Amino acid sequence: MMSRIEVRAVDRWAIEEVGMPGVVLMENAGRSCAELVQEKLRGLGNPEVCIFCGTGNNGGDGYVVARHLLNAGFKVTVVLCGQREKVRGDARINLDILETLGHKVEVLDLAAPELSSRVRAWGGGADMIVDALFGTGLQGELRADYRALVDAINALDVPILAVDIPSGLDCDTGAPLGTAIRAACTVTFVAVKRGFTTTADTETYTGEIYVASIGVEPEA
Repeated sequence: MMSRIEVRAVDRWAIEEVGMPGVVLMENAGRSCAELVQEKLRGLGNPEVCIFCGTGNNGGDGYVVARHLLNAGFKVTVVLCGQREKVRGDARINLDILETLGHKVEVLDLAAPELSSRVRAWGGGADMIVDALFGTGLQGELRADYRALVDAINALDVPILAVDIPSGLDCDTGAPLGTAIRAACTVTFVAVKRGFTTTADTETYTGEIYVASIGVEPEA
């Protein structure tokens, strides 16, 4: 099991000591999630997936997921939840790649009064939702607009795959930070997070837990 601090330490080790660029780690993480989506939806004709992306690296993983699913022939809707100018670094690289390939990325204004209806319009008909809003670094209560977004996604009644951790769940305690995504499954990277095992209620947020590699593993 890994705490928030240990997650950050693994990332630093992989990038600074091993020399694996962060964008490569993001590629490996996102591809692992896309592979599970394909497995879960195998047998469906013309599968549809809606991916809700935050402005940080968790959102970057979501853009990688989208690219791999598009390559596999899925219909994919990608929604950037927040201000585009806040997307930087490795996440921006993958957002730019997706758009350069000609895929439109929707942008959700979190202050929009019709937030719930827009979320339903994008995701209500999907076969699966991918939650790529927040990662393990999230601390403190979610802002009211993000709470409304998480609640709107949960209300879709569509199976949700969470990227690394259900958005809104505290990595160390497993407690929802105001509210949290209720995922059918979670693809978490390197190791199970400490908060996933702290209470019996945590499973109602994580669903089935799958551990995926980021392409390099620490010895301990």
